[in-house]
Amino acid sequence: MLNQVIKTAEEAGQKILEFYETDVEVITKEDDSPLTKADLAAHHIIVNALKEIDPETPVISEESGIPDYEERRSWESFWLVDPLDGTKEFIKKNGEFTVNIALIKGDKPVLGVVYVPAFDVMYYGDETIGSYKREGDNKAVKLETETFQRSEPARIVVSRSHGDDSTQKKLSELGIEVSEEVPSGSSIKFCLVAEGKADLYPRLGPTMEWDTAAADAVYRYSGKNGEKYSPLSYNKETFKNPYFLLGMDEFVDVK
Repeated sequence: MLNQVIKTAEEAGQKILEFYETDVEVITKEDDSPLTKADLAAHHIIVNALKEIDPETPVISEESGIPDYEERRSWESFWLVDPLDGTKEFIKKNGEFTVNIALIKGDKPVLGVVYVPAFDVMYYGDETIGSYKREGDNKAVKLETETFQRSEPARIVVSRSHGDDSTQKKLSELGIEVSEEVPSGSSIKFCLVAEGKADLYPRLGPTMEWDTAAADAVYRYSGKNGEKYSPLSYNKETFKNPYFLLGMDEFVDVK
């Protein structure tokens, strides 16, 4: 099934690139976030494919809305999709946007695929085989990294679209010294921590479950010594994530 999901992400990514080469027409959604034809085209490709791959399992996509909690609270598993994460990066044409597909069981992702179509980079994580990164036609490389130790200075991932000075200040209050900021867009930020190019991803702003699920799986299963701790959980009554600090082996309150 993983290979089928990877293929689906690639197909959606190639469709997105068709729009990427043209003038991007932007619609503003009710929450003021941007929406393009590329988001919708990728959404339809992924949802239709998942219904064929796994017809018994419900699918939630950012572009399809969230079923009532009373309906989904009893679900054992469901697919969680962000067809185009980083729409702002897509509009800016900097390449840092992703296709995200995750399988949630209980309250955690057990499989996640993150595809970066502009660079033809594929990340995927699975609870049974671990996490991998594949660049172009090269062989996939296993990701095996350790969690951050508070005694060391930290390289932190910061958002290209949402960055500000408050993050470093908050980490300093928590006793964490920042040695470097690594700017990135979309769910790639999780993947940079998973592969060891950054130590921490502090998020002091709003995200939704579909923004994080696939990349969270890549992070969780990139552990050198087993599954890594993640502060995030899924299928909550509200789909909003709390503020979080990813990369530690314990919960750290960053409110």
